[in-house]
Amino acid sequence: MSNGPLPSQLCLLPDLALRKEGDKVRFLGCVTYYSSVSGILTLQYRHPAQGSCHVVALVDVTLVLRTLKSDQVRIGEWVNVIGYVTAVSSLPARKGSRGNEALQVRAQTQVHIRALLIWSSGPLDTQRYNESLDALKSRCSITASSSTSKDVR
Repeated sequence: MSNGPLPSQLCLLPDLALRKEGDKVRFLGCVTYYSSVSGILTLQYRHPAQGSCHVVALVDVTLVLRTLKSDQVRIGEWVNVIGYVTAVSSLPARKGSRGNEALQVRAQTQVHIRALLIWSSGPLDTQRYNESLDALKSRCSITASSSTSKDVR
């Protein structure tokens, strides 16, 4: 029995949509918007295997405002986040327009996170990051499936 905090689960930002409220997660995302009024940092991440659904992390940074640096909220900056999932909501695909141009807006899942810690990732090779995390996920799923399928006598 441990008295310390629960460990976070490393995942790709698109996989946050599969998490439940209350899960503690660690993920990487690119800053696309920051509202200093609401204290919400919007992060996105395009993974090559991501389907037609688009996942956006809306990160509440109010708990880390004192340590938050300006480069961590700059558009285009890659940041790591550890925090708790507070809500997951889906927005259906819809049709819209811009001037005379018809637009198809794809489905979007918004995952709300309460940040405990944020830090800049520094220079990042996203392709290598994807490969590393995909390899880690496949190793973990193989380990999990083999340990659950053991014959108990």
